[in-house]
Amino acid sequence: MTIKPANLSDPAVRAFVNAVNSHDREGFMRLLAPGATMADDGRDRDLADWIDREIFSSNGHLEVDKESDGGRALRAHYRNDTYGEMETLWRFTVEDDGRISRFETGQA
Repeated sequence: MTIKPANLSDPAVRAFVNAVNSHDREGFMRLLAPGATMADDGRDRDLADWIDREIFSSNGHLEVDKESDGGRALRAHYRNDTYGEMETLWRFTVEDDGRISRFETGQA
C-alpha cells in the first residue's frame, strides 16, 4: 500500500518526495544542506549531475511503500523516463536545521 507524501513522518523527507514528484528543482535544492552528498547503489555520485539526470530531466517520481527509522528510510517504487520503474531503498541524513546533508538510494 502506498503512503501519500503528506503522511510521511519526517518533514525533510516529506518535502524531498514532494519536490521530486512536482519536479521542483529549486525547492529540492533548498532542502539540501551546504555540501550535501549522495550515493546510488553504494557509490558516491556527483549530486548536481545525478539529480538532473535521474530526477529532473527524466521526470522522476517516487511512490513510497514503507518508511522506517522515523521516516528517514524509505522503500519506494521509483520511476523515470530513462529507466522505467524499479523498487528502491532511500536513506536520509537530516541535520538539526532540518536540511538533508546526505541521501543514499539504490535498487531494493
